[in-house]
Amino acid sequence: MFDKGEISAAKAEKIIQTVKTYKLLLDVYEVKHLKACATSAMRDAVNAAEIIRKVKTETGIEIRIISGREEASFIYENHIAENMSADESYLYIDVGGGSTELTFFSDNKLVFKESFNIGTIRLLKNKVTEAAWDEMKEFIRQKTKGYHHVTAIGSGGNINKIFSLSKRKEGKALTLDLLRDYYKEFSNLSVAQRISLHKLREDRADVIVPALLIYINAMRWADTEEIYVPKIGLADGLIHALYEEVKGKELSE
Repeated sequence: MFDKGEISAAKAEKIIQTVKTYKLLLDVYEVKHLKACATSAMRDAVNAAEIIRKVKTETGIEIRIISGREEASFIYENHIAENMSADESYLYIDVGGGSTELTFFSDNKLVFKESFNIGTIRLLKNKVTEAAWDEMKEFIRQKTKGYHHVTAIGSGGNINKIFSLSKRKEGKALTLDLLRDYYKEFSNLSVAQRISLHKLREDRADVIVPALLIYINAMRWADTEEIYVPKIGLADGLIHALYEEVKGKELSE
């Protein structure tokens, strides 16, 4: 999609078959409530509406394309930072293939949520301009300026993998210097070497370097030296939001 602006027929068919598989599992487990959402790639694909229509026709499941800001909100729905120190300011950084979602709050108050079209696949495809980086840099610097000590919270498969490789204990932070060390090490290895030496999956071995670059830059611009990795993500936020919706309906009835 990032090359041609549309999702290929082969990929579209895989999407339909995958959703059909989920539909069978939903039926087996008698699931009554679900949320099906699509993010960055479908936001930009010119044939997204057609694919969503086909999925609905063949499976009965309606996929909703969520905006970048909605994506950031769903991630924030986990409210992980509310259980941390009230003396801190927290910057959520969620890195995906097509975009990065940022959510920032201080003293338990939401300050901003924003999405940028800077993601791991876009970087690998050389689809991120210097202007896009500059926009993200200025936004983070301006919006976090003047707030007391900022701590980062990372979500996404790549930062979870780095945390796993670091052998840190649960609840311990990763440092910016450690992320820089991993970035330097992985950048000097081929994809095959990353797979061999660090037991990475192939689909993780290629995107982990651009992911690290995004986390490092976001942390630098927010002037933070530590990032916590509580293993949260978009799926967790969607579940939380769905639960609140269902609970709200039951109460109204």
